Amino acid sequence: MPKPQLCPCTSGLSYRACCAPFHAGGEPPDPRTLVRSRYAAFALKEAAYLVRTLDAAHPDRALDATLYTRAIKDGQLRYMGLTLLDAEDVDEVGVARVLFLAKIFERGRDRSFVELSDFRHDGTGWRYLAGINVAARELPAGGAGLTIARFRQG
Repeated sequence: MPKPQLCPCTSGLSYRACCAPFHAGGEPPDPRTLVRSRYAAFALKEAAYLVRTLDAAHPDRALDATLYTRAIKDGQLRYMGLTLLDAEDVDEVGVARVLFLAKIFERGRDRSFVELSDFRHDGTGWRYLAGINVAARELPAGGAGLTIARFRQG
């Protein structure tokens, strides 16, 4: 797949200046950047990066790596935009959180969602630990302007 000029994470930067260094082996400096780089990795089908940035406790780590990679590469999703909505710094147990809106379509159907993701630093880099997501269509204004506090209230 040819690499895009603009980064799929919708930062407005070129792919080369934004997420490409992370996909090539670098470590994002914070959870917000990890969200952006993982979104771009899904859009570009960079399955190895997605596996590498999963926390050891994430259930997908137990999946067969070949099947996981094939599922990512064979996916029919179109990644249309990412909006970071809110974030919380590391808490007392070492978990940081990011709330984001991912605009995704599958064969013309809107599959967009808002997710509150948990991240933990494993000594090497930030890793995706877990997430709770809600279809954007189920939220007022599609989730735009939502905060972590309001997301938790349901």
